Amino acid sequence: MIFGAYLKNLREKANFSQDFVSQKINVSRPTYILIETGERELTVSEAQKLSELFGLPLEKFLTLGEPSVHRQILKDKRKHATSESEIRISVPRLKESKFKSVLLYVLQKVGAKPNIGETALYKLLYFIDFDFYEKFEEQLTGSTYIHNHFGPTPTEFQTIVKKMEKHGELERVRSSYFQYEQKKYLPRREADLRVLSARELAHIDEVLNRLSDKSAMELSNYSHSDIPWKIHKPGEVIDYESVFYRDQEHSVRNYDDEL
Repeated sequence: MIFGAYLKNLREKANFSQDFVSQKINVSRPTYILIETGERELTVSEAQKLSELFGLPLEKFLTLGEPSVHRQILKDKRKHATSESEIRISVPRLKESKFKSVLLYVLQKVGAKPNIGETALYKLLYFIDFDFYEKFEEQLTGSTYIHNHFGPTPTEFQTIVKKMEKHGELERVRSSYFQYEQKKYLPRREADLRVLSARELAHIDEVLNRLSDKSAMELSNYSHSDIPWKIHKPGEVIDYESVFYRDQEHSVRNYDDEL
């Protein structure tokens, strides 16, 4: 209801009729009324069209100017799911063996690149996990990411790496990248590809092809402009569900095909 009232207020301030707005987002007037009364959720495509119609950045439109309000909308969305099949598992549930295999696979593929230190690695893992969730509505590694100053950070990373070092699965080394000291990780065994599906491997390859040549700073800046990071406060766990409110620059799913 909070978002519906906000939307109604925007419409009335702009002196738009419900018919006019419904036509702009390609829904019927009765359907649009359900949105204003809080009985129907907006699709990402509809949200993008509405933000453009009202001349607002998508993030500001979705958050009502308050990130905490946006998070409440996401919680309400899950709360009002009508059946078990409609509830996605968005609470992180770590799959440690899969996390290890993804990490080793990433290191095998791009770990030797001079730009791939710990900071860049964090961002690659974030986009692997969150892009996968947006595309398939399933968790890949189930890692928990928090809003850190330099971007999303997987909270389990250091604990798992220590275990892997102890068992000789990888090695942590220090090097220099330009004028900065850099932590790098070298794989000491091959990733167990039996725990990764063909779809998961294809997805990881796509993310690495798209992002692994970016510097740590470029990756951090790119993650900072991603809505899941932007709407959470420092130290907060980043909600996987927030990927469904990404802008066009970051979204990896074609929602228009699903209308």
